[in-house]
Amino acid sequence: MSLFDNILNAFWVGGLICVLGQILIDKTKLMPGRILVIYVCAGCILGAVGIYGILVDFAGAGATVPLTGFGYNLAKGVMEEIDSTGFLGIFTGGLKSAAGGIAGAVLFSWLAACVFEPKGK
Repeated sequence: MSLFDNILNAFWVGGLICVLGQILIDKTKLMPGRILVIYVCAGCILGAVGIYGILVDFAGAGATVPLTGFGYNLAKGVMEEIDSTGFLGIFTGGLKSAAGGIAGAVLFSWLAACVFEPKGK
């Protein structure tokens, strides 16, 4: 596939995932936090079954950047860690595979809090 095809696939798959989230926000009474949990769990389940890996191979960043990609990353890390260390991989695999993303989220959240002075309600 050409670079343009890769970009196009990432764009429409990532956009479709976001559109589904927007439909959930607009048409249901689900709060954004619950939709976040649904997306992460869906990515984890689809990754464990092997479906999400096919989507990642096809769409690249369009499938790994949204929250479903985080769930997929957790499931993939657990499966890899179980293969290498056994039962304890259930507890350590997800955190090992997602450590960079989690650390980045914490760091940039802290920086945003320092810059913008959040106020409690």
